[in-house]
Amino acid sequence: ISNIEMGQLFEHLIRQFNENAAADNGDYFTPREVIRLMVELLLAYDHEALVGSGVIRTIYDPTIGTGGIASIGEEEMRALNKKIRVNIFGQEMIKESYAICKSDMLITGHDPENIAFGNTLTDDAFPNQKFHYMLSNPPYGVDWKKSKDKVVEEHETLGMDGRFGAGLPRISDGQLLFVQHMVSKMRPDEQGSRIGIVMNGSPLFSGGAGSGESEIRRWLLEQDLIEAIIALPTDIFYNTGIQTYIWLLSNKKIPERRGKVQLIDASG
Repeated sequence: ISNIEMGQLFEHLIRQFNENAAADNGDYFTPREVIRLMVELLLAYDHEALVGSGVIRTIYDPTIGTGGIASIGEEEMRALNKKIRVNIFGQEMIKESYAICKSDMLITGHDPENIAFGNTLTDDAFPNQKFHYMLSNPPYGVDWKKSKDKVVEEHETLGMDGRFGAGLPRISDGQLLFVQHMVSKMRPDEQGSRIGIVMNGSPLFSGGAGSGESEIRRWLLEQDLIEAIIALPTDIFYNTGIQTYIWLLSNKKIPERRGKVQLIDASG
């Protein structure tokens, strides 16, 4: 059967049998419509740059799961340019998901060595690499107790030279750690990088002034990295009714967007 049919079958199985298990660990299967929206927004300004021969782009997902988000990213780029070469990189800590993703990379002709096993927060598999595009749906409201010692050590010893210099969120939710990790992977060159990340409301609203969350948000705004935040409808993730948001970050904003953040309420 086709890739699309396989994807639909997979979604059906997840929806039927994963409702209780996923909610416990904050892992939610990202609906394809949400991924496509995120990818379209991510590529919105780059259509011209992606066309032509000899174009190579990288996609990175620090919580790659079975690889669905990165695959749709590549699919959308290929729709713009059949000749484009897309190199996919990612890291996953759940063994079964890692195995599926690595297998998928083999089948689709990618380098399976670009998919790493392990905890992104404590053991970054790509410490010196930067990427054109980054996409992620990190676990919602999951504590980072197991990663605490290494994350705190990196924060205190490396500061802004490390990944977590801007601040540490409360131990009960690691989403803003993944945001900082992805920002550290942005290319400093002319092409720059763009990030699309789906999160719940916690990174937006938790933590008062002076808290770790607030300091991270302040840093992101002062660096002028946040391009837009889109509030999605509730009940679009299969096993939760929580409100979710797409964050778009860029270090190559077009001139008319510099110093601004666009907030879109698409919850209706």
